[in-house]
Amino acid sequence: MTATVNLEQLARRAGRELDAAPAQEIVRWAVQTFGARFAVATSMQDAVLVHLVSRVAPGVDVLFLDTGYHFAETLGTRDAVAATYDVNLITVTPRQTVAEQDASYGPQLHDRDPDWCCWLRKVAPLDRTLAHYDAWITGLRRAEAPTRASTPVVSYDAQRGKVKISPIAAWSDADVEDYIATHGILINPLLTVGYPSIGCAPCTRAVAVGEDPRAGRWAGSAKTECGIHR
Repeated sequence: MTATVNLEQLARRAGRELDAAPAQEIVRWAVQTFGARFAVATSMQDAVLVHLVSRVAPGVDVLFLDTGYHFAETLGTRDAVAATYDVNLITVTPRQTVAEQDASYGPQLHDRDPDWCCWLRKVAPLDRTLAHYDAWITGLRRAEAPTRASTPVVSYDAQRGKVKISPIAAWSDADVEDYIATHGILINPLLTVGYPSIGCAPCTRAVAVGEDPRAGRWAGSAKTECGIHR
């Protein structure tokens, strides 16, 4: 099933029918509908989504965007996830290394034009990789930020021509914490030292107690999203 119109209609119907469904039921729908033609995209903040999906779809493709700017803890979490869970972990890289990008656009592009840097190192690589799939699963949650408050569990990603599935969209922070505790889920160590939202090292800082969890992302700028979820 690859026709754009079919995928769009499918996503709209599933978004309505599965809106209140448990996360595992949404994942089962993805497996039944797309078989191996879907992948999980994860930032390695934690392995909640990876664990959830792999229990329903062992050996599922898991995409990790290695921007070249990640914290060592994030790369360590990726390696631990690959060794621990029944998944096919695929590390996706930009066309240029950081050094090559610096030569093309000047150093510290992330400070001068973070949107362009994110596009080069995150958005474009993911777009190229998702060309091989009909659908992708994300860990987006409505509780994460006002910009994500209306996230549907299934939608049509018109920019990529894919079905986008967010099985834990309705989960609260407490739901995530309970799942981690119940299943002994791997987490990024930075979560325990003041980094509730983890991106690239140059563009992420720790946040103070009581501060918005995403305040540490692109601090000091109006930027709130990398552009992947557009």
